[in-house]
Amino acid sequence: MSRGRGDGDLKKRLVTWIVVIAIICGCLYIYSRNSGTSALEYGSKSLRKLGSSYLGGEDDGDGASNKPGEDLQDDVMLKSIPVCDDRHSELIPCLDRNLIYQTRLKLDLSLMEHYERHCPVPERRFNCLIPPPPGYKVPIKWPKSRDVVWKANIPHTHLASEKSDQNWMVVKGDKIEFPGGGTHFHYGADKYIAAIANMLNFSNDILNNEGRLRTVLDVGCGVASFGGYMLSSDMIAMSLAPNDVHQNQIQFALERGIPAYLGVLGTKRLPYPSRSFELAHCSRCRIDWLQRNGILLLELDRLLRPGGYFAYSSPEAYAQDEEDLRIWKEMSALVERMCWKIAVKRNQTVIWVKPLTNDCYMEREPGTQPPLCKSDDDPDAVWDVPMKACITPYTDQQHKAKGSGLAPWPARLTTPPPRLADFGYSAEMFEKDTEVWQHRVENYWNLLSPKIQPDTLRNLMDMKANLGSFAAALKSKDENSCHGFIIIRDKPSAVEFVKKHLSALHWEAVATGDAEQDTEQGEDEVVFIIQKKMWLTSTSFSVTE
Repeated sequence: MSRGRGDGDLKKRLVTWIVVIAIICGCLYIYSRNSGTSALEYGSKSLRKLGSSYLGGEDDGDGASNKPGEDLQDDVMLKSIPVCDDRHSELIPCLDRNLIYQTRLKLDLSLMEHYERHCPVPERRFNCLIPPPPGYKVPIKWPKSRDVVWKANIPHTHLASEKSDQNWMVVKGDKIEFPGGGTHFHYGADKYIAAIANMLNFSNDILNNEGRLRTVLDVGCGVASFGGYMLSSDMIAMSLAPNDVHQNQIQFALERGIPAYLGVLGTKRLPYPSRSFELAHCSRCRIDWLQRNGILLLELDRLLRPGGYFAYSSPEAYAQDEEDLRIWKEMSALVERMCWKIAVKRNQTVIWVKPLTNDCYMEREPGTQPPLCKSDDDPDAVWDVPMKACITPYTDQQHKAKGSGLAPWPARLTTPPPRLADFGYSAEMFEKDTEVWQHRVENYWNLLSPKIQPDTLRNLMDMKANLGSFAAALKSKDENSCHGFIIIRDKPSAVEFVKKHLSALHWEAVATGDAEQDTEQGEDEVVFIIQKKMWLTSTSFSVTE
């Protein structure tokens, strides 16, 4: 009898627990419905379509092929989008090291594959708004930002202590200051840049060499002080660093208003066409240039223009210990086979120069390594293209030109470059495009004028650069580019689609205007200018400076 009562009590307790669990599950279900589901799942019918159907991304797999606005009725406005968890405030979707660890991707760490792009599958994408860090403030404006930023905007200070003897950065109260130092140039990038110019006997120790040097690739840039001080020499450096243990390096660069790109010399080509830079620079960048038959140096060779320079400051260039001497000997032999010559070597820095023609390549002994690239290799194909351990020779036209043929800066900005024909453009098309975008930018600035001051705008991302005429037209402005504004020039239907998402994205319309009808298709277009509003989660931001 007692056993029967025990079984009955057990059954009652079991039923009670089932009811409780059912209630909890029901509450969680209701909550998830009300809160718009999780950040991972949200947006399959709205935000995800914005990225996939309108911007040309991959379909979600439901077989639908939607046009802009098709997923939202004409009178429906998207009310809200969930905010990502605070721990995702610095999420970089395709360069997320946590994703690599979680999905256990089999990558070769010695080749830096884990620092290359690895995008999440659709079901792991975060369709949520990235929150600003606690205490976020309106960024300090250029040019002051080159030397100081708000600590709250990039709350990473470990580099200040780790590199304290090298003058990378110094924390002072609520700000981070950048004295201009680096691992190799403790006393300032400006003095180091002038020293390089002096080594090359350039006039007045100015590295741009009267406009002949303009574009620079800084590999392993740190906090980008080298690139920041290049701007005062009327040169522009693309500062490159990976998302490694110092993942905030590029954040510092962009917060300072210095052009920068998050990437690595690993297994894939960098996203620039051949002959893009006049100078490549590596200062204590800790790269093994000898690996894989010199493939990383050969990538620099692909990127350098005829007669381009590689400035290399590293212990191998001056140290006398056995290992450094070995590396220097092997590296010197490699670049000699690549037909580079030493332009100058002084103290801790060596500067090599790339040949102007194919003559040296043709004079090498048969079988010399590295080989010339095959004739069917396209040196300008870069997106997700593996690096190749071969030398990119010049075309017959480039060989005869004995140089890039580019006009000195700033005349280069509006002078048709010789390479236009390689991409199917004529000089007349270039000049027309330049003129069109000058008019367009004037129109944009007229629409923006109520919202901006001469120092309001700095960082820019041009979503369809084409010949670069939009960026070229900004040269006439005091501002360099845009921060916090979005300029959309598109068909009215596309603009109306974007408008449906403004409130949910915390954006606000600034101005709308008719575009000049200068498109080849003659289609109607609208100019729509948006500003991203300051918004907060649990912590207030400050509107200062």
